[in-house]
Amino acid sequence: MAQSGFWWQRYGTLAQMAQAGVALLGVIAIMLQVEEIRSNNRATSARQAFLGYTDLAFKNPKFSLPDYEAIKAAGRNEREQYESFVSYFLYACEETIAAFADKREWRASCDYELKPHLPFLCERGAVEPAFLDTYGPETRQWIRASLKAASVAPPECKPGKT
Repeated sequence: MAQSGFWWQRYGTLAQMAQAGVALLGVIAIMLQVEEIRSNNRATSARQAFLGYTDLAFKNPKFSLPDYEAIKAAGRNEREQYESFVSYFLYACEETIAAFADKREWRASCDYELKPHLPFLCERGAVEPAFLDTYGPETRQWIRASLKAASVAPPECKPGKT
């Protein structure tokens, strides 16, 4: 016995198909909203991290524009404070560069702020290579490229002529 009726009756009425289509659109809209919320949260977190770094730099100008030789001579406590300062800076830049990959001004800010810390990063990397492994691959590559561009290399770890 042959079935009579229209082709769409095998799959449901037009109202059921429309309802399924609307439900699918709703799921897609929710997925897009979740992604937008995730992106906004990452951007907010990155801004807060960088704002925290700028506050720290304001409160510690001796670390934001360091005389690395004087910091080394000052003793262990000051060296550890400086290391924590640089670590926080690198974390803030790692977050902002990842969150704002399409905005060059964030990368330029981090590049500018990184230059005074290159002698420390060079020396620390030579003595303890695992130090840089605590950062992501993009950050490690950024630091290595900055060291190379500034001609900062062991054993002197002083900026060369570029």
